[in-house]
Amino acid sequence: MEAATDFAVRALMIGVGATLVVDAWAAVLRRAFGIRSLDWSLAGRWLGHFPRGRFTHANIAAAAPVRGERLLGWCFHYATGIAFASALLIANGPAWARQPTLLPCLGIGLLTVLFPYFVMQPALGAGIAGSKTPNPAQARVRSLATHAVFGVGLYLAAIMAATILP
Repeated sequence: MEAATDFAVRALMIGVGATLVVDAWAAVLRRAFGIRSLDWSLAGRWLGHFPRGRFTHANIAAAAPVRGERLLGWCFHYATGIAFASALLIANGPAWARQPTLLPCLGIGLLTVLFPYFVMQPALGAGIAGSKTPNPAQARVRSLATHAVFGVGLYLAAIMAATILP
């Protein structure tokens, strides 16, 4: 397989796989403990306001709904997972991709928490690192835990990709 194709297929498999692990984690938290995660239609709403020149909101839930926001949000969620998986592959190279190890996956997973802390949460009205939420410490810990789970998901998906791809 050509190097660019191999990279793209691995990034897709690892990113989608890791994001599925995060979604399974969110489902367990919701069903077992009543803990809700981000409604991805709100992320779609945020993106849907970009063409109108609106990039931040005081409260994204109060912003005008956007046609197709749920699909847009879920596509964004998975595209972000694929982008982070691509960063993992770039940082560690093709040899690592054939014999993945846990530590780089956890490192990238934890590093990705910077995106919600400093981009998503402020843009959606929750403040830097959830500072405007009712319980900022809890919001931060939940984000950190979710991104640690994403790191584990990266590892599991990388193992799967290494098993399937030569």
